[in-house]
Amino acid sequence: MSTIALPGDPPPEGAPPGGRRAAAVWGIGVSVYFVAVIFRTSLGVAGLDAADRFDVNASALSTFSILQLLVYAGMQIPVGLLVDRLGTKKVLAIGVVLFTAGQLGFAFSPTYGTALASRALLGCGDAMTFISVLRLGTRWFPARRGPLVAQLAGLAGMAGNLVSTLLLARLLHGIGWTAAFAGSALAGVVVLVLLLLFLKDHPEGHEPQPFPHRGAAYVRRQIAESWREPGTRLGLWVHFTTQFPAMVFLLLWGMPFLVEAQGLSRATAGELLTLVVLSNMAVGLVYGQVVARHHGARLPLALGTVGATALLWAATLAYPGEHAPMWLLVALCTVLGACGPASMLGFDFARPANPPERQGTASGITNMGGFVASMSTLFAIGVLLDATGDDYRIAFSSVFALQALGVSQILRLRSRAARRERERLVASRVSSVHVPA
Repeated sequence: MSTIALPGDPPPEGAPPGGRRAAAVWGIGVSVYFVAVIFRTSLGVAGLDAADRFDVNASALSTFSILQLLVYAGMQIPVGLLVDRLGTKKVLAIGVVLFTAGQLGFAFSPTYGTALASRALLGCGDAMTFISVLRLGTRWFPARRGPLVAQLAGLAGMAGNLVSTLLLARLLHGIGWTAAFAGSALAGVVVLVLLLLFLKDHPEGHEPQPFPHRGAAYVRRQIAESWREPGTRLGLWVHFTTQFPAMVFLLLWGMPFLVEAQGLSRATAGELLTLVVLSNMAVGLVYGQVVARHHGARLPLALGTVGATALLWAATLAYPGEHAPMWLLVALCTVLGACGPASMLGFDFARPANPPERQGTASGITNMGGFVASMSTLFAIGVLLDATGDDYRIAFSSVFALQALGVSQILRLRSRAARRERERLVASRVSSVHVPA
Protein backbone atom coordinates (compact mmCIF):
# COMPACT_ATOMS: atom_id res chain seq x y z
CA MET A 1 0.00 0.00 0.00
CA SER A 2 1.33 3.43 -0.87
CA THR A 3 1.59 6.09 1.79
CA ILE A 4 0.04 9.53 1.71
CA ALA A 5 1.37 12.69 3.35
CA LEU A 6 -0.63 15.83 3.87
CA PRO A 7 0.52 19.35 4.78
CA GLY A 8 1.22 19.53 8.49
CA ASP A 9 2.25 15.90 8.82
CA PRO A 10 5.83 15.22 9.93
CA PRO A 11 8.04 14.09 7.04
CA PRO A 12 8.19 10.29 6.83
CA GLU A 13 11.49 8.51 7.12
CA GLY A 14 13.29 8.51 3.79
CA ALA A 15 11.45 11.56 2.45
CA PRO A 16 13.41 13.85 0.09
CA PRO A 17 15.50 16.29 2.12
CA GLY A 18 14.75 19.54 0.30
CA GLY A 19 17.28 22.28 1.04
CA ARG A 20 19.47 24.47 -1.15
CA ARG A 21 20.59 21.77 -3.57
CA ALA A 22 16.99 20.74 -4.14
CA ALA A 23 16.06 24.38 -4.79
CA ALA A 24 18.94 24.76 -7.27
CA VAL A 25 18.09 21.61 -9.25
CA TRP A 26 14.38 22.35 -9.17
CA GLY A 27 15.15 25.92 -10.25
CA ILE A 28 16.69 24.61 -13.48
CA GLY A 29 13.49 22.70 -14.24
CA VAL A 30 11.44 25.79 -13.44
CA SER A 31 13.59 27.89 -15.77
CA VAL A 32 12.61 25.53 -18.60
CA TYR A 33 8.93 26.04 -17.75
CA PHE A 34 9.53 29.80 -17.53
CA VAL A 35 10.86 29.89 -21.10
CA ALA A 36 8.07 27.60 -22.34
CA VAL A 37 5.44 30.02 -21.00
CA ILE A 38 7.17 32.96 -22.69
CA PHE A 39 6.88 31.12 -25.99
CA ARG A 40 3.33 29.90 -25.27
CA THR A 41 1.98 33.37 -24.46
CA SER A 42 3.97 35.26 -27.10
CA LEU A 43 0.97 35.17 -29.43
CA GLY A 44 -1.11 36.97 -26.80
CA VAL A 45 0.79 40.21 -27.41
CA ALA A 46 1.12 39.56 -31.14
CA GLY A 47 -2.48 38.63 -31.95
CA LEU A 48 -3.33 41.80 -33.84
CA ASP A 49 0.05 41.72 -35.62
CA ALA A 50 -0.51 38.08 -36.59
CA ALA A 51 -3.92 38.92 -38.05
CA ASP A 52 -2.29 41.57 -40.23
CA ARG A 53 0.78 39.48 -41.13
CA PHE A 54 -1.21 36.45 -42.27
CA ASP A 55 -4.37 38.34 -43.34
CA VAL A 56 -6.81 36.23 -41.29
CA ASN A 57 -10.11 36.83 -39.48
CA ALA A 58 -10.99 36.19 -35.82
CA SER A 59 -11.79 32.50 -36.28
CA ALA A 60 -8.55 31.82 -38.14
CA LEU A 61 -6.60 33.82 -35.57
CA SER A 62 -8.08 31.78 -32.74
CA THR A 63 -7.01 28.63 -34.58
CA PHE A 64 -3.39 29.42 -33.69
CA SER A 65 -4.08 29.13 -29.98
CA ILE A 66 -6.68 26.37 -30.37
CA LEU A 67 -4.26 24.13 -32.24
CA GLN A 68 -1.49 24.87 -29.76
CA LEU A 69 -3.75 23.99 -26.83
CA LEU A 70 -5.21 20.99 -28.65
CA VAL A 71 -1.73 19.54 -29.01
CA TYR A 72 -0.90 20.51 -25.42
CA ALA A 73 -4.02 18.92 -23.97
CA GLY A 74 -3.73 15.81 -26.13
CA MET A 75 -0.15 15.31 -24.98
CA GLN A 76 -0.83 15.46 -21.25
CA ILE A 77 -1.51 11.77 -20.57
CA PRO A 78 1.26 10.54 -22.93
CA VAL A 79 3.68 12.98 -21.30
CA GLY A 80 2.62 11.85 -17.83
CA LEU A 81 3.33 8.26 -18.82
CA LEU A 82 6.69 9.26 -20.30
CA VAL A 83 7.68 11.13 -17.13
CA ASP A 84 6.76 8.12 -14.99
CA ARG A 85 8.79 5.85 -17.26
CA LEU A 86 11.76 7.89 -18.53
CA GLY A 87 12.21 10.44 -15.75
CA THR A 88 12.20 14.22 -15.74
CA LYS A 89 15.50 15.08 -17.43
CA LYS A 90 14.89 13.18 -20.66
CA VAL A 91 11.34 14.45 -21.09
CA LEU A 92 12.31 18.06 -20.35
CA ALA A 93 15.18 17.88 -22.84
CA ILE A 94 12.86 16.66 -25.59
CA GLY A 95 10.39 19.42 -24.68
CA VAL A 96 13.00 22.19 -24.91
CA VAL A 97 14.13 21.06 -28.35
CA LEU A 98 10.55 20.98 -29.64
CA PHE A 99 9.30 24.28 -28.26
CA THR A 100 12.48 26.11 -29.31
CA ALA A 101 12.13 24.74 -32.85
CA GLY A 102 8.48 25.82 -32.83
CA GLN A 103 9.29 29.38 -31.74
CA LEU A 104 12.04 29.66 -34.33
CA GLY A 105 9.77 28.29 -37.03
CA PHE A 106 7.07 30.81 -36.10
CA ALA A 107 9.60 33.62 -36.53
CA PHE A 108 10.31 32.70 -40.14
CA SER A 109 6.89 31.35 -41.21
CA PRO A 110 5.94 32.94 -44.55
CA THR A 111 2.38 31.59 -44.61
CA TYR A 112 -0.54 30.89 -42.30
CA GLY A 113 -0.11 27.12 -42.75
CA THR A 114 3.55 27.03 -41.76
CA ALA A 115 2.82 29.30 -38.80
CA LEU A 116 0.12 26.86 -37.65
CA ALA A 117 2.58 23.95 -37.89
CA SER A 118 5.12 25.90 -35.84
CA ARG A 119 2.60 26.63 -33.07
CA ALA A 120 1.64 22.95 -32.99
CA LEU A 121 5.30 21.99 -32.56
CA LEU A 122 5.63 24.59 -29.83
CA GLY A 123 2.56 23.21 -28.06
CA CYS A 124 4.02 19.70 -28.18
CA GLY A 125 7.22 20.80 -26.48
CA ASP A 126 5.39 23.04 -24.01
CA ALA A 127 3.24 20.07 -22.98
CA MET A 128 6.32 18.29 -21.63
CA THR A 129 7.37 20.98 -19.17
CA PHE A 130 4.90 21.54 -16.34
CA ILE A 131 4.22 17.90 -15.47
CA SER A 132 7.97 17.29 -15.47
CA VAL A 133 8.52 20.22 -13.09
CA LEU A 134 5.81 18.92 -10.74
CA ARG A 135 7.44 15.49 -10.77
CA LEU A 136 10.84 17.07 -10.08
CA GLY A 137 9.36 18.83 -7.05
CA THR A 138 7.97 15.59 -5.58
CA ARG A 139 11.37 13.92 -6.02
CA TRP A 140 13.40 16.68 -4.36
CA PHE A 141 11.09 18.12 -1.66
CA PRO A 142 9.08 16.57 1.21
CA ALA A 143 5.37 16.03 0.50
CA ARG A 144 4.35 18.73 2.98
CA ARG A 145 6.00 21.26 0.67
CA GLY A 146 3.95 20.08 -2.31
CA PRO A 147 1.29 22.84 -2.40
CA LEU A 148 3.84 25.64 -2.03
CA VAL A 149 6.23 24.09 -4.58
CA ALA A 150 3.39 23.76 -7.11
CA GLN A 151 2.31 27.37 -6.58
CA LEU A 152 5.91 28.58 -6.95
CA ALA A 153 6.15 26.69 -10.24
CA GLY A 154 2.98 28.42 -11.39
CA LEU A 155 4.49 31.72 -10.21
CA ALA A 156 7.50 31.14 -12.44
CA GLY A 157 5.16 30.49 -15.34
CA MET A 158 3.41 33.79 -14.76
CA ALA A 159 6.79 35.51 -14.63
CA GLY A 160 7.30 34.12 -18.12
CA ASN A 161 3.94 35.57 -19.09
CA LEU A 162 5.07 38.91 -17.69
CA VAL A 163 8.21 38.81 -19.84
CA SER A 164 6.19 38.15 -22.98
CA THR A 165 3.72 40.91 -22.06
CA LEU A 166 6.38 43.54 -21.37
CA LEU A 167 9.61 42.64 -23.14
CA LEU A 168 8.47 40.67 -26.16
CA ALA A 169 5.72 43.19 -26.95
CA ARG A 170 8.31 45.98 -27.05
CA LEU A 171 10.71 43.93 -29.15
CA LEU A 172 7.91 43.08 -31.55
CA HIS A 173 7.11 46.71 -32.21
CA GLY A 174 10.75 47.77 -32.08
CA ILE A 175 12.76 45.28 -34.14
CA GLY A 176 9.97 43.50 -35.97
CA TRP A 177 8.31 40.10 -36.09
CA THR A 178 11.17 37.88 -37.30
CA ALA A 179 13.90 39.36 -35.12
CA ALA A 180 11.73 39.35 -31.98
CA PHE A 181 10.59 35.74 -32.24
CA ALA A 182 13.95 34.40 -33.48
CA GLY A 183 15.83 36.28 -30.77
CA SER A 184 13.56 34.93 -28.05
CA ALA A 185 14.29 31.38 -29.27
CA LEU A 186 17.85 31.77 -27.96
CA ALA A 187 16.45 31.44 -24.42
CA GLY A 188 15.53 27.85 -25.27
CA VAL A 189 19.13 27.07 -26.17
CA VAL A 190 20.35 28.50 -22.85
CA VAL A 191 17.99 26.44 -20.69
CA LEU A 192 18.76 23.30 -22.70
CA VAL A 193 22.46 23.65 -21.86
CA LEU A 194 21.70 24.19 -18.16
CA LEU A 195 19.35 21.21 -18.16
CA LEU A 196 21.83 18.82 -19.76
CA LEU A 197 24.71 19.90 -17.49
CA PHE A 198 23.13 20.23 -14.06
CA LEU A 199 19.64 18.70 -13.72
CA LYS A 200 19.18 15.38 -11.89
CA ASP A 201 15.96 13.42 -11.54
CA HIS A 202 16.34 12.79 -7.79
CA PRO A 203 18.78 13.22 -4.87
CA GLU A 204 21.41 10.59 -4.12
CA GLY A 205 19.96 7.81 -2.02
CA HIS A 206 16.39 8.58 -3.04
CA GLU A 207 16.16 6.58 -6.24
CA PRO A 208 12.59 5.43 -6.96
CA GLN A 209 11.91 1.73 -6.65
CA PRO A 210 12.04 -0.15 -9.97
CA PHE A 211 8.61 -0.42 -11.50
CA PRO A 212 7.81 -2.79 -14.37
CA HIS A 213 6.82 -1.18 -17.65
CA ARG A 214 5.15 -3.66 -19.95
CA GLY A 215 3.86 -1.96 -23.04
CA ALA A 216 0.16 -1.40 -23.54
CA ALA A 217 -0.79 -3.20 -20.33
CA TYR A 218 1.28 -0.74 -18.31
CA VAL A 219 -0.28 2.23 -20.09
CA ARG A 220 -3.83 0.99 -19.54
CA ARG A 221 -3.14 0.23 -15.89
CA GLN A 222 -1.57 3.63 -15.18
CA ILE A 223 -4.43 5.54 -16.78
CA ALA A 224 -7.20 3.37 -15.34
CA GLU A 225 -5.86 3.39 -11.78
CA SER A 226 -5.24 7.14 -11.85
CA TRP A 227 -8.70 7.87 -13.25
CA ARG A 228 -10.34 5.52 -10.75
CA GLU A 229 -9.30 7.85 -7.93
CA PRO A 230 -11.98 10.51 -7.25
CA GLY A 231 -9.19 12.91 -6.28
CA THR A 232 -7.74 12.74 -9.78
CA ARG A 233 -11.10 13.49 -11.39
CA LEU A 234 -11.82 16.26 -8.91
CA GLY A 235 -8.40 17.75 -9.64
CA LEU A 236 -9.17 17.72 -13.36
CA TRP A 237 -12.47 19.57 -12.89
CA VAL A 238 -10.96 22.11 -10.49
CA HIS A 239 -8.27 22.81 -13.08
CA PHE A 240 -10.90 22.91 -15.86
CA THR A 241 -13.12 25.41 -14.07
CA THR A 242 -10.54 27.81 -12.66
CA GLN A 243 -7.80 28.19 -15.25
CA PHE A 244 -9.46 29.02 -18.55
CA PRO A 245 -10.87 32.58 -18.02
CA ALA A 246 -7.39 34.03 -17.46
CA MET A 247 -5.74 31.71 -20.00
CA VAL A 248 -8.10 32.82 -22.78
CA PHE A 249 -7.65 36.47 -21.80
CA LEU A 250 -3.85 36.34 -21.72
CA LEU A 251 -3.27 33.88 -24.53
CA LEU A 252 -5.25 35.66 -27.24
CA TRP A 253 -8.45 37.59 -26.64
CA GLY A 254 -7.53 40.02 -23.85
CA MET A 255 -5.72 42.52 -26.07
CA PRO A 256 -8.41 42.61 -28.81
CA PHE A 257 -11.16 42.87 -26.16
CA LEU A 258 -9.52 45.79 -24.38
CA VAL A 259 -8.55 47.64 -27.58
CA GLU A 260 -11.51 46.97 -29.88
CA ALA A 261 -14.39 46.53 -27.41
CA GLN A 262 -13.25 48.86 -24.60
CA GLY A 263 -11.55 51.52 -26.71
CA LEU A 264 -8.22 51.45 -24.87
CA SER A 265 -4.83 52.10 -26.42
CA ARG A 266 -2.47 49.18 -26.85
CA ALA A 267 -0.23 50.60 -24.13
CA THR A 268 -3.08 50.77 -21.61
CA ALA A 269 -4.32 47.32 -22.60
CA GLY A 270 -0.80 45.98 -22.12
CA GLU A 271 -0.73 47.47 -18.62
CA LEU A 272 -3.98 45.69 -17.75
CA LEU A 273 -2.59 42.38 -19.07
CA THR A 274 0.45 42.99 -16.89
CA LEU A 275 -1.87 43.54 -13.93
CA VAL A 276 -3.35 40.05 -14.49
CA VAL A 277 0.13 38.58 -14.33
CA LEU A 278 1.20 40.56 -11.25
CA SER A 279 -2.02 39.64 -9.46
CA ASN A 280 -1.41 35.99 -10.34
CA MET A 281 2.06 36.10 -8.81
CA ALA A 282 0.83 37.73 -5.60
CA VAL A 283 -2.19 35.45 -5.19
CA GLY A 284 -0.07 32.37 -5.94
CA LEU A 285 2.14 33.05 -2.93
CA VAL A 286 -0.92 33.51 -0.70
CA TYR A 287 -2.72 30.39 -1.92
CA GLY A 288 0.41 28.26 -1.56
CA GLN A 289 0.94 29.33 2.05
CA VAL A 290 -2.73 28.94 2.98
CA VAL A 291 -3.06 25.41 1.57
CA ALA A 292 0.28 24.34 3.08
CA ARG A 293 -1.14 25.24 6.51
CA HIS A 294 -4.83 24.45 6.01
CA HIS A 295 -5.45 21.57 3.62
CA GLY A 296 -9.21 22.00 3.89
CA ALA A 297 -8.98 25.43 2.27
CA ARG A 298 -8.43 23.94 -1.20
CA LEU A 299 -12.06 23.71 -2.30
CA PRO A 300 -13.28 27.00 -0.76
CA LEU A 301 -10.42 28.83 -2.48
CA ALA A 302 -11.18 27.18 -5.83
CA LEU A 303 -14.93 27.81 -5.71
CA GLY A 304 -14.44 31.33 -4.34
CA THR A 305 -12.18 32.15 -7.28
CA VAL A 306 -14.74 30.82 -9.76
CA GLY A 307 -17.51 32.86 -8.14
CA ALA A 308 -15.49 36.08 -8.07
CA THR A 309 -14.42 35.61 -11.70
CA ALA A 310 -18.00 35.03 -12.86
CA LEU A 311 -19.23 38.07 -10.91
CA LEU A 312 -16.64 40.44 -12.38
CA TRP A 313 -17.11 39.16 -15.93
CA ALA A 314 -20.88 39.56 -15.59
CA ALA A 315 -20.49 43.11 -14.28
CA THR A 316 -18.08 44.03 -17.10
CA LEU A 317 -20.14 42.53 -19.92
CA ALA A 318 -23.48 43.83 -18.60
CA TYR A 319 -22.27 47.39 -17.91
CA PRO A 320 -24.84 49.72 -19.51
CA GLY A 321 -22.37 52.16 -21.06
CA GLU A 322 -20.50 51.70 -24.32
CA HIS A 323 -17.29 50.96 -22.42
CA ALA A 324 -16.80 49.59 -18.92
CA PRO A 325 -15.14 52.11 -16.54
CA MET A 326 -11.44 51.70 -15.82
CA TRP A 327 -12.02 50.77 -12.17
CA LEU A 328 -14.16 47.81 -13.27
CA LEU A 329 -11.56 46.63 -15.80
CA VAL A 330 -8.88 46.90 -13.13
CA ALA A 331 -11.03 44.83 -10.76
CA LEU A 332 -11.65 42.24 -13.50
CA CYS A 333 -7.96 41.89 -14.31
CA THR A 334 -7.06 41.66 -10.62
CA VAL A 335 -9.52 38.82 -10.07
CA LEU A 336 -8.44 37.06 -13.26
CA GLY A 337 -5.01 36.92 -11.66
CA ALA A 338 -6.37 34.43 -9.12
CA CYS A 339 -7.35 31.91 -11.81
CA GLY A 340 -3.85 30.49 -12.29
CA PRO A 341 -3.16 29.89 -8.58
CA ALA A 342 -6.64 28.38 -8.18
CA SER A 343 -5.94 25.95 -11.02
CA MET A 344 -2.83 24.74 -9.16
CA LEU A 345 -5.16 23.53 -6.41
CA GLY A 346 -6.30 20.79 -8.79
CA PHE A 347 -2.92 19.11 -8.38
CA ASP A 348 -3.34 19.24 -4.60
CA PHE A 349 -6.35 16.95 -4.99
CA ALA A 350 -4.66 14.56 -7.43
CA ARG A 351 -1.28 14.37 -5.67
CA PRO A 352 -2.36 12.69 -2.39
CA ALA A 353 -4.75 10.40 -4.27
CA ASN A 354 -1.96 8.64 -6.18
CA PRO A 355 1.29 6.86 -5.23
CA PRO A 356 4.68 8.13 -6.51
CA GLU A 357 4.76 5.81 -9.51
CA ARG A 358 1.53 7.36 -10.84
CA GLN A 359 2.22 11.04 -10.12
CA GLY A 360 3.11 11.90 -13.71
CA THR A 361 0.05 10.20 -15.15
CA ALA A 362 -2.31 11.72 -12.56
CA SER A 363 -0.81 15.18 -13.11
CA GLY A 364 -1.25 14.76 -16.86
CA ILE A 365 -4.93 13.93 -16.44
CA THR A 366 -5.43 16.91 -14.14
CA ASN A 367 -3.53 19.29 -16.39
CA MET A 368 -5.78 18.44 -19.34
CA GLY A 369 -8.74 20.10 -17.66
CA GLY A 370 -7.89 23.78 -17.94
CA PHE A 371 -6.44 23.46 -21.41
CA VAL A 372 -9.49 21.65 -22.78
CA ALA A 373 -11.64 24.42 -21.31
CA SER A 374 -9.35 27.12 -22.71
CA MET A 375 -9.33 25.53 -26.15
CA SER A 376 -13.13 25.28 -26.17
CA THR A 377 -13.56 28.90 -25.09
CA LEU A 378 -11.00 30.23 -27.58
CA PHE A 379 -12.93 28.50 -30.36
CA ALA A 380 -16.32 29.66 -29.10
CA ILE A 381 -15.22 33.29 -28.81
CA GLY A 382 -13.72 33.32 -32.31
CA VAL A 383 -16.83 31.79 -33.87
CA LEU A 384 -19.21 34.07 -31.97
CA LEU A 385 -17.21 37.18 -32.88
CA ASP A 386 -17.44 36.34 -36.56
CA ALA A 387 -21.14 35.38 -36.27
CA THR A 388 -22.18 38.52 -34.37
CA GLY A 389 -20.04 41.15 -36.09
CA ASP A 390 -17.48 41.38 -33.27
CA ASP A 391 -19.96 41.56 -30.38
CA TYR A 392 -17.59 40.85 -27.50
CA ARG A 393 -20.39 40.79 -24.93
CA ILE A 394 -22.04 37.80 -26.56
CA ALA A 395 -18.73 36.11 -27.37
CA PHE A 396 -17.33 36.32 -23.84
CA SER A 397 -20.59 35.07 -22.33
CA SER A 398 -19.41 31.58 -23.33
CA VAL A 399 -17.22 31.74 -20.21
CA PHE A 400 -20.26 31.22 -17.99
CA ALA A 401 -21.36 27.99 -19.69
CA LEU A 402 -18.04 26.26 -19.02
CA GLN A 403 -17.91 27.56 -15.45
CA ALA A 404 -21.36 26.11 -14.78
CA LEU A 405 -20.33 22.73 -16.18
CA GLY A 406 -17.16 22.64 -14.10
CA VAL A 407 -18.82 23.67 -10.84
CA SER A 408 -21.47 20.98 -11.24
CA GLN A 409 -18.77 18.31 -11.59
CA ILE A 410 -16.78 19.66 -8.63
CA LEU A 411 -19.85 19.52 -6.39
CA ARG A 412 -20.61 15.99 -7.61
CA LEU A 413 -17.12 14.64 -6.83
CA ARG A 414 -16.10 16.55 -3.71
CA SER A 415 -17.61 14.18 -1.11
CA ARG A 416 -16.22 11.03 -2.71
CA ALA A 417 -12.76 12.54 -3.05
CA ALA A 418 -12.72 13.77 0.55
CA ARG A 419 -13.87 10.37 1.87
CA ARG A 420 -11.29 8.50 -0.17
CA GLU A 421 -8.53 10.87 0.94
CA ARG A 422 -9.44 10.35 4.61
CA GLU A 423 -9.44 6.57 4.13
CA ARG A 424 -5.98 6.63 2.52
CA LEU A 425 -4.62 8.88 5.24
CA VAL A 426 -5.92 6.64 8.04
CA ALA A 427 -4.63 3.51 6.30
CA SER A 428 -1.23 5.12 5.79
CA ARG A 429 -0.90 6.11 9.43
CA VAL A 430 -2.04 2.70 10.66
CA SER A 431 0.44 1.03 8.34
CA SER A 432 3.30 3.23 9.58
CA VAL A 433 2.45 2.40 13.20
CA HIS A 434 2.66 -1.36 12.57
CA VAL A 435 5.87 -1.31 10.54
CA PRO A 436 8.73 -2.67 12.74
CA ALA A 437 11.50 -0.22 13.53
